[in-house]
Amino acid sequence: MNDWIQNLLHEFLKDNNIESLYTPLMLLIIALVAVTAFWFCVKVVSVIVKLFTRRTPTEWDDDLLNTKVLRAISQLAPALFVSYMLPDAFDHDNTTEEWLTKATDFYILWALIHLINTFLQALFDALDKRGRYRIHTMKGVLQILKLIFIIIGVIIGISILIGRSPITILTALGASAAVLMLVFQDTILGLVAGIQLTVNDMLKKDDWIVVPKANANGVVEEVTLTTVKVRNWDNSVTTVPPYTLIKESFQNYAPMQECLARRVSRYINIDVNSIRFLNEDELNTLQELGLVTPEDINDSTSAVNLSLLSRHLERYLESHKDVREDQLFMVRQLQPTTQGIPLELYFFTGTTEWKSFEHIQADIFDYVYATIHRFGLSIYQTPAGNDFKQMASHHVIQ
Repeated sequence: MNDWIQNLLHEFLKDNNIESLYTPLMLLIIALVAVTAFWFCVKVVSVIVKLFTRRTPTEWDDDLLNTKVLRAISQLAPALFVSYMLPDAFDHDNTTEEWLTKATDFYILWALIHLINTFLQALFDALDKRGRYRIHTMKGVLQILKLIFIIIGVIIGISILIGRSPITILTALGASAAVLMLVFQDTILGLVAGIQLTVNDMLKKDDWIVVPKANANGVVEEVTLTTVKVRNWDNSVTTVPPYTLIKESFQNYAPMQECLARRVSRYINIDVNSIRFLNEDELNTLQELGLVTPEDINDSTSAVNLSLLSRHLERYLESHKDVREDQLFMVRQLQPTTQGIPLELYFFTGTTEWKSFEHIQADIFDYVYATIHRFGLSIYQTPAGNDFKQMASHHVIQ
């Protein structure tokens, strides 16, 4: 086609004695061919490809050959036509042809890098939308791949402009490696940390993490090359460098959410002065209320109110519909303190959803607070203003 256009143009200009217009007219024809090629790819080729991908049973081709990728391919087509036809626009070598050729090569390079990065983004989006193929820190990997191709493009672009080999430019950059390491320090540290987070399966999107030193407590929204974005429970956003998570400790609640069992480990301080043996009438009353069983009081030493309360609460946890039976649950005493004897309830709820979890443990401890007094026990509470007023009033009456 190129030879045919040249011959036709030469014949026309020779017949009209205006051969000096050959170069401008040839450049105009090249520009028209380039614009036509672009719009043909956009309006015809892209539409045909979309119709074909919609008819296929898989969705991978729809995601990988989306509108942005097809447009990036269309932007590459006119440059290839220009590169092919441009040398024939000039009768002899000159500076204009040299610079136009370099500009065309530079545009082809840019279009190619843009196409590669657009395709990588489409691949990332396709993987991210499919949970089983999702890689934990894929966004960081995507960014480093884009950065690598951009750096390669910049090196080749410089070599095109100055007419030197890319190897020469790489050799020159090697001499300034220390400066580059300093400039890209965060990027390099982020890349290494991202690889460690991925290989060790330490973090992924939608995980609930707590980073005390960064005051971060919430859900991971994004993991990039240089930052981990955490949306806290107050809807504020904290950004944490990935290498900080490797260097410092952080807590990840994702395993707890995946196993659908969340631990409760809370204790109540029992007043030591209220711990005692129960008499027969008190034991009969507790049996009538269903709080103790005959097996609990077979041994006279077991008739201590705190011991009976512990056994009752363990049975209560065992029968509770929201407590996991397949997980460890118990009621135990901790080391006595100046605030009394801590009685700990240790169990796992059958849900990890925050609101439901808080309601379940609140209901259980409400029952505990209301039941303790039936066993003749008291909860230790630091005296407050009203307590001192009552003591003073009692002293005055006496």
